[in-house]
Amino acid sequence: MAERFGGRYSPDGNRPADVPAAVAEPRPKGMWRCTVLFLSAFLFLFPAFGDGPREMLLGLAAGGLMVLSAWLTREGLRAEAAFNARKLARRPAFPRKLAGAVLTGAALAVGGVIADLGLVYPALFALVGGGLHLFSFGLDPMADKGMEGIDAFQTGRVAKAVEEGEAHLVAMKDAILRAGDRKLELRVDKFIAAARTLFRTIEGDPGDLTAARKYMSVYLMGARDATVKFADHYAQTRDAASRADYEALLTDLETTFAEKTTAFLSNNRTDLDVEIAVLRDRLKLDH
Repeated sequence: MAERFGGRYSPDGNRPADVPAAVAEPRPKGMWRCTVLFLSAFLFLFPAFGDGPREMLLGLAAGGLMVLSAWLTREGLRAEAAFNARKLARRPAFPRKLAGAVLTGAALAVGGVIADLGLVYPALFALVGGGLHLFSFGLDPMADKGMEGIDAFQTGRVAKAVEEGEAHLVAMKDAILRAGDRKLELRVDKFIAAARTLFRTIEGDPGDLTAARKYMSVYLMGARDATVKFADHYAQTRDAASRADYEALLTDLETTFAEKTTAFLSNNRTDLDVEIAVLRDRLKLDH
């Protein structure tokens, strides 16, 4: 993926030192290979229109299968990146990369049928194509990570809450782009980083979800709505007062999220100290 240039003479070269250059978002690897896979679909699509009806239909089918394979593989890479970025994560419900390998094999098998190569060669094409896809992109995560000893119901609630919170953050990031101000984009990035730190803390201890739910839903929904209204207003007026108010709002929210994260971590440490103390007392009694 391309990255924005950031140097002394770049548009954000004078950003404050406490504003991160980018939000820590999981970055999928091998996305360029998905582009190659997508472009390979045109090897079936273009020739299809120069042949008879049978060849055209089969060519369109093969090209469509290849496009669908590329799309599923791309989504699988994104899901895998999100899985790897978290300490606690469930395996993807649908193995997208594996499905992409099957569709790639099916597309090549249809290509073999177009060439009238009988049944053996299309089957071999399917096996080789699926194998090469798996070699290039690998398998989806097939097991949960860090879920031993954790209540499945609680982690499911946390996953849903984090998903809703992420949707609000993505909406904020999209909305602030309309303001046309790089420094405001970086300011929003800084708040998003603070919110995601809280998300990771709640994922580490799902029992804190009840206390954090309003921060992950009500507060973020309000921040999203405020960002949408501000971006539309500022894009037209460049009102310095509204900009100052908006930045103050982000600062208040960021401070609140940081304090809540610290409080949860402190509570977790207190609970751990209590459990250790109880365990030590039991060991003393055993001796």
